[in-house]
Amino acid sequence: MSLYKRLHEASRPEQLGGRDPVLDELRQKIHHHLIQELGPLLYNQRLSEEELRRQVTEQLQLALAQERVPLSAADKIGLIEDISDDVLGYGPIDRLLRDDTISEVMCNGPNLVYVERNGKLEVSGVTFVDDTHLRRIIDKIVAQVGRRIDESVPMVDARLPDGSRVNAVVHPLAIGGPFLTIRKFSADPYTVQDLINFGTISRPTAQFLRACVEGRLNVIVSGGTGSGKTTMLNVLSSFIPTDERIITVEDAKELQLKQDHVLALETRPRNVEGKGEVTIRDLVRNTLRMRPDRIVVGECRGGEALDMLQAMNTGHDGSLTTVHANAPRDSLARMETLVLMAGMDLPVRAIREQMASAVDVIVQLSRLRDGTRRVTHVTEVQGMESEVIVLQDVFLFDFGMGVDENGKFMGRLKSTGIRPKFTEKLADHGIRLGPEVFAAESFARRPS
Repeated sequence: MSLYKRLHEASRPEQLGGRDPVLDELRQKIHHHLIQELGPLLYNQRLSEEELRRQVTEQLQLALAQERVPLSAADKIGLIEDISDDVLGYGPIDRLLRDDTISEVMCNGPNLVYVERNGKLEVSGVTFVDDTHLRRIIDKIVAQVGRRIDESVPMVDARLPDGSRVNAVVHPLAIGGPFLTIRKFSADPYTVQDLINFGTISRPTAQFLRACVEGRLNVIVSGGTGSGKTTMLNVLSSFIPTDERIITVEDAKELQLKQDHVLALETRPRNVEGKGEVTIRDLVRNTLRMRPDRIVVGECRGGEALDMLQAMNTGHDGSLTTVHANAPRDSLARMETLVLMAGMDLPVRAIREQMASAVDVIVQLSRLRDGTRRVTHVTEVQGMESEVIVLQDVFLFDFGMGVDENGKFMGRLKSTGIRPKFTEKLADHGIRLGPEVFAAESFARRPS
């Protein structure tokens, strides 16, 4: 059957609703032709992105002109964009990654791609040709950061050049996959003023947290998945004075610190032979030999929690990290569990005493049901009483203010009126917080 006849039949009403198989076949053919013609140029670092895109577009137009296929002007433009995105970018999802209103892209296999926009999930309408097409994009992403994904290593964490976080799972673990999840990071990272504008934190809270970081208090950022922990850690890290030596430790580099004296360390997975792995814990231990003023760990999720607590207790004040937890007290329980994962046979009381001594402030984030991300608690760790770590909330989110007609929470972060004990320590560093920061605010009563 001729290509023209197949194209004609594929346009009949009963064939509508999916990808056009004829256009996909044509796209694949021209894609291979382009790779053959421009292969070496695609990896030429001296060419600017604009020049490379121009040459690719010119070659695509020449290749299309040689194909005797009746295509409309819109089809030609769409075909050129699709192939350009495949060759120069990340295929069909490239335009999603360029959309500033989208914060997350989730590929549940080749035929179903979701996005998160304004905190809500929606179907994007974008599809891949098949599993092989999606797998090729995954391979391209992970290869850029020197990692690999195959049947022996079917899961991988990686990142895009702009710092966006990538997770991929392939066969045999992904049933109906491959699966690809990308949490986008802004090229221009959010500032504290952005968080205030979003309603994530209040201005007095921002002033308080800046004082905590400048005063070298140890801060834990706690929250669930997608609650904004890394963004908050990035903002807190921006408060570190520029004359200090900062060392960051992450699974995949995401923090975007603007200070000059920053050393970024990243973990390394095991190689094909199962050797050469470098973990977060290995890197945290190594930072102690690098004369750090500040240690910033992207996330504590294992035995490195013990090394972090020891660093906080042995002169490395002002350290910052994040943990997965749903409440300030839960974050301490989580840290306790992570310390036990280090394999040391430590009594629980000794662990709690270390935490009470090391941690000064817990910042709790939540993604609320209206899609917004808010700081719900800023809590002081006051010390130990018997077997229990004493916590005191300094700022709390007022849920009692209810929701508006659009389902948006009207509440905000309010001061409890309690002045934390460490204000004396801050004063020793020349940092004084005025009474307006801790001015007590009344909390609305929740409807019974």
